[in-house]
Parts: sequence; C-alpha cells; structure tokens
Amino acid sequence: MKMHSLLSSALIGAVASARSMTPMASLAAARLVGRRTTGTLFLLDRPLLKFAALAMGVGELFGDKMKTAPDRTVFPGLLARVMSAGIAGAALAPRGEEKAGAALAAATAVPLAYSTLAVRKRAMARMGQTRSGLIEDALIVAAGAAIVAMGTRKTHGFAGAL
Repeated sequence: MKMHSLLSSALIGAVASARSMTPMASLAAARLVGRRTTGTLFLLDRPLLKFAALAMGVGELFGDKMKTAPDRTVFPGLLARVMSAGIAGAALAPRGEEKAGAALAAATAVPLAYSTLAVRKRAMARMGQTRSGLIEDALIVAAGAAIVAMGTRKTHGFAGAL
C-alpha cells in the first residue's frame, strides 16, 4: 500500500473535522450525478439514504450558525466525525484498502477537529459566529466536493444513480 493511494481518505477526514456530515453529503451528491467510488460504499446506494445524507449535510450547515450549537469536540460531534470520516475514507480508498482508508480518515478527523475549532473560535471573535461559519462552510463544502471529485470516477450515464 502506498500512502498517496490513501490521500483522498486522509483529506476527507480533514473535511469531517470541520463539518461532520459534509463527507457523506459530498459522496451522496457524487452518486446522484453518476460518479462511483473505488472502495465499497453500499450505504449510499439506496435513494432514501442518499437524500438523507444530503439533508443532514445541509441541516448541519444551518445548525452550525445557531448560538446553541455545541462545539464540534463534544462526544456526539466527535462520534459523528469518526463515523462519517470512516465511511467516506473507506469509499475513497482503493479497493481492498477500505479498512486502512477508514482508519486514516477517522484518525485525521478527530485531532483536526480540535484545530479547526480553535481556528473557528478565533474567527468568531473577529467577525462573529454567522460570518465565520459561512466562510468555513464555503471552504469545507468546496474542499469536500473537490476531494470526492478527485477520488471518484464517472460512470456511463446515470443508470442506477437514483
């Protein structure tokens, strides 16, 4: 196994550190437009689960702006990051290396959650919760889309996309 073969897995773990649902939403969007992962991703092969992942991704973007939003480093937030990063990291890993991809993505997501929280808190002090959150959203959603695009391949047509 070469480390560069798991680059997409590590990078999607970094995305999960800031937005726990963005990796799954990015993969769901990719599936909807007919892109396939190299690793196995049975979870998002069902239409209902694709749309649920998209809805959770969008919901998280709105929920993050609420004054009552918990820090991403509370246990439920870290657990969501581990699960989302693990699933996405496995899907973006080369076939046969899904376990390594999942482990690497989760191992990237958890420590970076503390770093991205520290950066966000500094940004909040300078520009407020909503503005800093919107900037972070734009960066993280763009990164998630780019990483998933890089780690997937186009299939012929949209057969089975829904």
